[in-house]
Amino acid sequence: MAQNQRPKSLLDSLGEEIIRILTPVSICMFLVVLLVSILNSSSSLSVSSIATIAYSETSSDSSWDKFLGALLNSLAFVAVVTVATFILVLFFYLRCTGFLRIYMGFSSFVVLGFMGGQIALFLIEKFSVPVDCITFSVLLFNFAVIGVLAVFMSKMAIVVTQGYLVLIGMLVAYWFTLLPEWTTWVLLVAMALYDLAAVLLPVGPLRLLVELAMSREEDIPALVYEARPVTLHDPASAPVQRRVWRERGNVRRDSEGNSSSNSIVNVVSDSNSTISIVQASHSGTRIARVEEGQVSERDAELSAPLISPRMDGQDGTSAESLMLEGMGLGSSGAIKLGLGDFIFYSVLVGRAAMYDFMTVYACYLAIVAGLGITLMLLALYQKALPALPVSIALGVLFYFLTRFLLEVFIVQCSLNLVMF
Repeated sequence: MAQNQRPKSLLDSLGEEIIRILTPVSICMFLVVLLVSILNSSSSLSVSSIATIAYSETSSDSSWDKFLGALLNSLAFVAVVTVATFILVLFFYLRCTGFLRIYMGFSSFVVLGFMGGQIALFLIEKFSVPVDCITFSVLLFNFAVIGVLAVFMSKMAIVVTQGYLVLIGMLVAYWFTLLPEWTTWVLLVAMALYDLAAVLLPVGPLRLLVELAMSREEDIPALVYEARPVTLHDPASAPVQRRVWRERGNVRRDSEGNSSSNSIVNVVSDSNSTISIVQASHSGTRIARVEEGQVSERDAELSAPLISPRMDGQDGTSAESLMLEGMGLGSSGAIKLGLGDFIFYSVLVGRAAMYDFMTVYACYLAIVAGLGITLMLLALYQKALPALPVSIALGVLFYFLTRFLLEVFIVQCSLNLVMF
């Protein structure tokens, strides 16, 4: 009767993982909403970028002209992102990993130093903070350099790295909220559709990039948030389960828990970022269920499975082996989320904050629900899924429903003393 018991519900195995990803995403969205509330009330700043290369929105334009212009801007932006991703694939194929890391480090320095510095100047002006330019420059330079080192160049405390990644996502997201309104909404939908195609199509650039990394057993140099691994402490059971997806094959574990197969890795990608990440498998034999002490010190962190395997017999043989395609969390067992998801989630909430806080609450709940749905679909189907489409679709839908239906209803109820 010593069978492995399955979790009481799916949330029993996914709840902690959702919280570990939801916390930094929520912090990033909160910071963007805070910046929008503080800065946009006192300044009408607009930016020119690739996202406005085809059309500049003006208040005198008709709604149809704004929509067509926003569509052109979004197509141009998605085209640039697609070309850039294919170039990334080419450089990675040519094994220019060092160059890619330097480029990513330089990009992070620009975001922290220039974008962060500009926002810091806005805040200093807003709150009349007394500071001289030399002190400000020294502090900003050190802040940017430490951020690059924390994310790419050296190993620091995971809290420092996570904090800088959230800050980078917040800074980029705030600048995206400065785009024209129509362009912002159409761009969000366009990026969600691009994410869907780039991950699921056989020739999608993100799919090609991940498959190439898997074949070489290498990590992709990218801005990716890594949560702490979820560990399972159960002294009653001797074996400790580790979350590792493997290739399909006719592999079965014997009574001692040994198996031989090639481990595989992850993916839930999105443009320049994704849920889940490439962690290469170890060559030779690797087992999904191991006894403590059978793994090296380097791989000592073990984690709970997304879904416990179903056991058919008392000998522990699973009805369907865990050799499945999909998400692999690597030797640390940590779940990972690309920074692009942070950015576009925060852009949606930040844009909603420019209208009313009621829409902010609705969009936040929609994004959280979409993120949870994505993780549950990943666990159920064990197939690579993009992280943006569900959350962005729900967020945009809830925004317009709240703005044009719910708000009108609540205002009328308040005016007639039905709700107050």
